[in-house]
Amino acid sequence: MMSGFTPNEPVLTPVKDHAAELAKAEAGVADMAAKRNNRWYPKFHIASNGGWINDPNGLCFYKGRWHVFYQLHPYGTQWGPMHWGHVSSTDMLHWRREPIIFAPSLEQEKDGVFSGSAVIGDDGKLKFYYTGHRWANGHDNTGGDWQVQMLAEPGNDELTCATKRGMIIDCPTEQVDHHYRDPKVWKTGDTWYMTFGVSSAEKRGQMWLFSSRDMVRWEYERVLFEHPDPNVYMLECPDFFPIRDASGAEKWVIGFSAQGSKPSGFMNRNLNNAGYMIGTWEPGEEFKPETEFRLWDWGHNYYAPQSFNDGKRQIVYGWMSPFVEPIPMQDDGWCGNMTLPRAITLGADGDLHTAPVAEMEGLRADTVDFGEITLPVSAEQVLCDDAEAVEIEMTIDLAASTAERAGLKVHATDDGAYTYVAFDAQIGRVVIDRQANAQGDRGYRAAPLSDDELASSELKLRVYVDRGCVEVYVNDGRQAMSSYSYASEGQRAIKLVAESGTLTVKDLKLHHLNSIGLE
Repeated sequence: MMSGFTPNEPVLTPVKDHAAELAKAEAGVADMAAKRNNRWYPKFHIASNGGWINDPNGLCFYKGRWHVFYQLHPYGTQWGPMHWGHVSSTDMLHWRREPIIFAPSLEQEKDGVFSGSAVIGDDGKLKFYYTGHRWANGHDNTGGDWQVQMLAEPGNDELTCATKRGMIIDCPTEQVDHHYRDPKVWKTGDTWYMTFGVSSAEKRGQMWLFSSRDMVRWEYERVLFEHPDPNVYMLECPDFFPIRDASGAEKWVIGFSAQGSKPSGFMNRNLNNAGYMIGTWEPGEEFKPETEFRLWDWGHNYYAPQSFNDGKRQIVYGWMSPFVEPIPMQDDGWCGNMTLPRAITLGADGDLHTAPVAEMEGLRADTVDFGEITLPVSAEQVLCDDAEAVEIEMTIDLAASTAERAGLKVHATDDGAYTYVAFDAQIGRVVIDRQANAQGDRGYRAAPLSDDELASSELKLRVYVDRGCVEVYVNDGRQAMSSYSYASEGQRAIKLVAESGTLTVKDLKLHHLNSIGLE
């Protein structure tokens, strides 16, 4: 066994009254919410009513409700001491705010209750696993992190409160370069397993594997996976789960957010990049990848995804991450939102597909069916004069279209600003282009199409446009893209556009969407 790991009882060391800290956090969020500007605040994406949020946490379906927890700084719109915010739903359409469930109150987490997961134990009860965070020098990040794994249990079936059990895995500081966080727990056979991200003493991004019989006392087993790129020094927010293809064959998916990856062509264009590998795993062994690293999402703003199984399917949420300044929503009393929930499937092409869960269709308030549309050379057609919350389904006839680029200009305002979602025939990719944005970061991102998709006669796009963000799903989720789009003042039109050629759309539907109830 690696030194420093002797399975024992949790260590509980309170330094603050948790109930009092939760009350202060609720007041902090309320203060931020009172100042909130709703110009980009989402109607159908999960966000806090005030403050900063990041990673999705503790995702689960429990006692008839779906639960989404998330990293929350309740006292400002920048990253700060982490709490856990919470929303829940009985149908994944209508969400309600729940009390903040975790605030820093123990010695091991006094600088932040960091990310983690939730899992239902053999007794049918839920358990939370998360990382306790302290600054190593006691006051800031200049001395690095001191991070350990923690356990908590819900106080009721509604998951509106919890009892902290304390530290269950300490950090062997001589073998770790500070980063040591984000536990994911599952059961295989009669054994419970935990993995989390580690930066080794050699500054290599790894995931370590622990096992337990009782979900409380954990024993180190091995390094589950080490990233082959020596530039990658940490694997944040790891995920690990089995999935079956249509024939029933089982594969394992390892997911992580790679810190230190370098841009290469269209790959890894974001500050840090979240992706996965597909392979095989047997208990007691290391993960054996059979694919290269693949991005979960090709947009500008996607990070820290986490998945869970609700008993019928594997569902993933990601954080739409505003890493690159300027970040204008930080002036609005809130910052950050989740993506839509996506169902993960293993396609016949051997790759993962992620498409919005079927429940999302229930948000449609009404539908405008445009049928077939043909645009002449370099033409455009206004589909909607003003749209805050819409979903567009369209099928481009590639064989009948000659445009170099063609698609949708969304958030198109009178000042000439817009975000462009288009098929670029010259590079054979679907792009989100923000060069015409008046506010925020710009640049473009490009999702690939396979040779089979490019050889096909049609391209299916499903585009969700919220007040301040856009999500694009390509060919039923073979690729996905998520980007912020800070619309200018005034009406926000949606236009169908053909550049330097003609466009034929076989069918196009525009659905106005209802709110999920968190505004």
